[in-house]
Amino acid sequence: MSNGNQRPWWVKEQPATAPAAPRFRGVAYYRHSARDRQENSVAIQQELVQKWAKENGVDIIHDFADRGKSGLTAEGRDGFNDMMDNWVKQRKDFDFVLCLDVSRWGRFQDIDLSATYSAECKKHGKQVIYTTLGMPRPDDPLYPVYLQFERFRAAQYSKELSVKVSYGCIKIAQQGYWVGGSPPYGYDRLLLDEARKPVHVLEHRQKKGIQNQRVTLTLGPEEQVSTVCRIFAELIDNGPDLDHLAASLNRDGLRSARGGPWNADKIRRILTNQIYAGTMVYNKTTQKLMTPTRRNPHKDWIITPGAFTPLVEQSIFDQAQAILAKAAQRYSPETMLGHLERLHREHGFLRASLLRADAEAPSASTYATHFASLDAAYQQVFRTAVHDVRAEVESLLRGLVEEVEAYEDFLVVNGKFTVLIQPSVPVPHGYNQYWYFRPDMRGIVDITLGVPVSGPDVPKILGYLALPRLLVRDHGIRLFGSSETRLDMYGHTGLEIIFQLARS
Repeated sequence: MSNGNQRPWWVKEQPATAPAAPRFRGVAYYRHSARDRQENSVAIQQELVQKWAKENGVDIIHDFADRGKSGLTAEGRDGFNDMMDNWVKQRKDFDFVLCLDVSRWGRFQDIDLSATYSAECKKHGKQVIYTTLGMPRPDDPLYPVYLQFERFRAAQYSKELSVKVSYGCIKIAQQGYWVGGSPPYGYDRLLLDEARKPVHVLEHRQKKGIQNQRVTLTLGPEEQVSTVCRIFAELIDNGPDLDHLAASLNRDGLRSARGGPWNADKIRRILTNQIYAGTMVYNKTTQKLMTPTRRNPHKDWIITPGAFTPLVEQSIFDQAQAILAKAAQRYSPETMLGHLERLHREHGFLRASLLRADAEAPSASTYATHFASLDAAYQQVFRTAVHDVRAEVESLLRGLVEEVEAYEDFLVVNGKFTVLIQPSVPVPHGYNQYWYFRPDMRGIVDITLGVPVSGPDVPKILGYLALPRLLVRDHGIRLFGSSETRLDMYGHTGLEIIFQLARS
């Protein structure tokens, strides 16, 4: 008989149920770039990471993905930045950040940057797990070494790929095919099959589907083609007034490549682009792995004549270049200053009205564009006198203070502050005259030391104008003899102000 309060003797005692293994929580990050192969797609990464998580007791509570994003930097990777800023740094309800491998985390060219993001996760109590490497053992001294090697390998892959892509693009350009990017104004992209026979015109942003296909350029919209021809024709017929040419196009309702109005810069880019004569020019600049764009030397350019159907004949293109070169020579500093010297010799003074009346000299506004102002250009006419006065003042300073070091175009006094010496010859102004100074606003120049002189022939120093950068905000100062306020504030008969500042 069995007691009602006791288990029957024939019933086996069941072992106690073991407590469920604790599960961890984590988020997962996936990334692939536009050049990645199929095996790196987000869907495949997700499947592999979820499989690892299930086998290792990790519940994935949120997924982050960056599709078609480069891993060279974190910029533009919205998923990655969302995860770091709004989850890793803000939330405390998960333990791990799962990623398939180091290359999916990023191909940072500075491998310390890759480690920095991992350290940021650790700082906020989350551990980055690369599932292909598995859960690191706390006592494994080689894991950090291996991880650093993987970071190096991920960065090196991008460098090697960049070299291969660059070499491939150069070979394609040498063969006379369009390498990539939007077509120039007046052209469309034409897809060629493997036999190099036309297939169809590619739409905006449409890409070729087969690697062995090629792309060339063909004549684009009729209005654009006629506009390009008109630009070259009007330059040759009417001269190099590009602003006037732009106004003519805008007046007729014609629009530039992106639909905006024409201006001189856009027209100049059309006129100087050899592609309109049918010549492919590639590799003028280099920009690799998120580095700044740099201009390549001319010897490295890939120039392929006869690559495309020309919109203008080579003789017309060459004639346009000759006109532009002659116009550019007119605006060279030497030529512009030569006109001012000639007008000063003829009239004994300079003013904007003389420039307007002269058929050869550029306008006063053009001088302002190239020299900051007509007054500043006037000082350049007497550059020999200005140079001699600057050397004289520097010599006086060296005899006054302990140490004067010349650096670039200014002086460093006793290693404490910097001085830019700026002599000025008088500018005739009716029956009066003034001295022009342009305070230097560079953060490295502390004082612009204006030095008015008696005249350009035998320049005698009349005094000094100490213009501290932090106090003077004027871009240009005209000092008349009657400018009592400025003379009281900044004027000095000698260099005692520099001596006092050097001793302080």
